[in-house]
Amino acid sequence: MVAEGITLGEASAAQQALLLVRRGWAMKSIWFHFQGYRDLPDDFTEKYDSVWVTPPNDVLCDPEMAGKYFNWNLEELEYADEMGFDGLGVNEHHSNAYGFSCSPNLVAMPLARRKSQAAIVVLGATLPLYNPAIRVAEEFALLDCVSGGRLVAGFPVGSAMDTVGVYGTPPTMVRPRYYEAHDLITQAWTRPGPFAFNGEYNKLRYVNPWPKPLQTPHPPIWLAGGGSIETWKFATDNNYTYNYLSFTGYQNSRALMQGYWDEVERAGLDDNPYRAGFAQIVLVADTDEEAERLYFKHVQNFFAKALHVAPHFAAPPGFMSAESVRFNMTKAARPKMKSPYEQTWADFTGDKRVIAGCPDRVVHELTEAAKSLRCGHFMLLMQVQSMDTDLTKYSTKLFAEKVMPRIRDYWDKQGYVDHWWPQGASKTPQPATEQTEALA
Repeated sequence: MVAEGITLGEASAAQQALLLVRRGWAMKSIWFHFQGYRDLPDDFTEKYDSVWVTPPNDVLCDPEMAGKYFNWNLEELEYADEMGFDGLGVNEHHSNAYGFSCSPNLVAMPLARRKSQAAIVVLGATLPLYNPAIRVAEEFALLDCVSGGRLVAGFPVGSAMDTVGVYGTPPTMVRPRYYEAHDLITQAWTRPGPFAFNGEYNKLRYVNPWPKPLQTPHPPIWLAGGGSIETWKFATDNNYTYNYLSFTGYQNSRALMQGYWDEVERAGLDDNPYRAGFAQIVLVADTDEEAERLYFKHVQNFFAKALHVAPHFAAPPGFMSAESVRFNMTKAARPKMKSPYEQTWADFTGDKRVIAGCPDRVVHELTEAAKSLRCGHFMLLMQVQSMDTDLTKYSTKLFAEKVMPRIRDYWDKQGYVDHWWPQGASKTPQPATEQTEALA
């Protein structure tokens, strides 16, 4: 058994992993699956104007292949659980090939049934799409009960492509619907039922969900943002975690995340890094050279095809406030990039849109990202569109064994506590490797 008085400097790599686990989780590694359609034709961007809303389903989406991909997705999420990741993440999108998991709760249910201590991070159910939104309250509560209180309830406003383009919500009504859905769900979880809810969009004589969530007063609520500054204030007003979901990489996201931290300071809240989360593509190999050889074609394919969104779907007038548009066009403005097909591996990794390489490099860059963004939750995007499941597992295993034990204590050493982590996922996790397991 490892002596409790041993210092990290004196311990072997395996002993360090076990000691960090025993001292509690710190920087959270959430294996996040955006579940893209893995086989788009080479001429996709030439023949179709958008990966979202209008790509023809009868031409591009084979139901048999979709079933195969979803089974792979679940297998990969379950593998990440076996590897000891702190959380497993899924989300919701519609009518697209970028990430076509139209029902995140269906994907989360088999994960919730597993004997595990990994958080189930549903980031999330897009609230404005549900009418009435009581459905979200019910399904999230069911997941929380089945999982033993391991649910993170993600409350995104949703992309313009989903809310306006696919579901036909007028752009100026998206956020009002969101706020009302939030109020209905949180009341359903915390007020004795039955009671009446008479909103503008949700009118219910009897609000009385069976069951209520297992966690009290309810699962931790995480917000997901793509650049709207109103989401920052909503996070600070309610003491929620704010998660920036972007594919720009951490270097290009500093201005936006600093805007959030400025809002936290204005609200008089502390600077606990677990108030923030960030999505980052991370790919691990034995060497930097191997990483380029294994992953470059998949990264290039993803940025060329999966992010091929028509501007009129991505930014319809009225969806984003004038203040948010102004911020994104000035302080968060990014330089125009050449076509992904013209970019090199050095382009993708140089500006940190992709963190990739040997374990030492990944540890260094993730730690730098955590420090520069002041971020405690990382949504790690480790399955990049066209990657097959064996390659995905290879990167996942290397991260779990050679990266995760070295980054877990980053914020812990500074005395921060994650108040936004599910109650049922707060127990001491099991070591991810046989080597650390044998030391117990």
